[in-house]
Amino acid sequence: MYCHSHVLIKEAEYFSDRLSDNWPTCQIIDSRNCVEVYCQESDFDHHVTFLRLLYSITDGSDSDIWHGVRNALGILRVAVELRCHLIITSCVNYLEAVPWEEAEEEEILQIIPSMGSEAQSILARLQPVNVKAIIGIFLSAVRFATSSPPPSMNDLKNSAQEQLEYMLTEDDDAPLLTADDEIKTEVRECVKRLLSRFNNLIDSLCEPNESVSESGRMQLYKSYVIDLSWVCQILIKLESMKEFVNSWLDLSEKMVKAIEIAIANHELLEIKLKLVEVTAKVLEAVGYGNVILPTAKRIHIVKVWLPFVRVTKPIIDSATKNGMDEDMVLKMDGELWQSLESAFVSIILALPSNDQAEILTEWLQSNDIQYPDLTEAFEVWCYRSKVAKRRLDLLDTAARD
Repeated sequence: MYCHSHVLIKEAEYFSDRLSDNWPTCQIIDSRNCVEVYCQESDFDHHVTFLRLLYSITDGSDSDIWHGVRNALGILRVAVELRCHLIITSCVNYLEAVPWEEAEEEEILQIIPSMGSEAQSILARLQPVNVKAIIGIFLSAVRFATSSPPPSMNDLKNSAQEQLEYMLTEDDDAPLLTADDEIKTEVRECVKRLLSRFNNLIDSLCEPNESVSESGRMQLYKSYVIDLSWVCQILIKLESMKEFVNSWLDLSEKMVKAIEIAIANHELLEIKLKLVEVTAKVLEAVGYGNVILPTAKRIHIVKVWLPFVRVTKPIIDSATKNGMDEDMVLKMDGELWQSLESAFVSIILALPSNDQAEILTEWLQSNDIQYPDLTEAFEVWCYRSKVAKRRLDLLDTAARD
């Protein structure tokens, strides 16, 4: 290509050096008339564009001259190589300001770090955020996600909930933040307010109120239970399930009563399924010793939720099998049913023997004996009961000796 030497010298340090009297080969005939710049074939067009820009660029604010992120990256590589600070600055300003696609972002991460300090500001949007900023956005998102916004904002709420769970998840990367006592306290307060609103709704459902549509209240009931199912996931990650478990236990009878008096429809099945999901998480926390409850409360939680689950599973299975659930919203992971069953068994086996006997007697007399299958609890109870006198006698003998 033919270019004017005064343009090359003015804008690019490489050409200024190459065409100066100080260049080692400056005395060789024609060495100052022909400058060779070596490049890969894939970069040839970027070199041509770079040379054209030397004639036309002023401040680079016109985005049309760059023709996209990838092209600007190619020109930037050339500008860095030939040390043209005006084009470097213009490319950087452009790349800082425009959106990137995922593939472009990965390419930027590969290229920019090796380009020196002039280009590093391009990576500003990818830099780690300080802890204070992370905590601020986390708590703001928690407050919104648990605020029970109107249905028109469900998509925003769901997105906030997904991102909060992602922030706390350990995958290929560590969680975005480690929750301290202050964060846990604020989350618990948000959950407490959500549970309080849920309690008020349940009270209204348990009392006839013709001025308020039952359909509307059941929609709200479903929304609350979906939110509480998500809350469990967050509290489990924060190791803060104790207060939630106690609150869920206190509300259990009223929750079940509200469902029993509601008009049966497809939406009611969805609510029952969500109740089962939350109850499974609560029972797991109790059954595996993560939350310690007194005996009376453990008996109560079994007596309330065991009959509910026993009746609900066949209904949901039947609805799914008969094609009533076209959108598959009633589909529940088989592992969750199994986990729920295991949690019941663990809780029952930790109760006093007489209470175990009462629960197992009721189970054996039930028409829905298949689920939850308490066979393991029954076998352990039989063994313990049969050997109890001998084992305790041995202990008494050892104590006297």
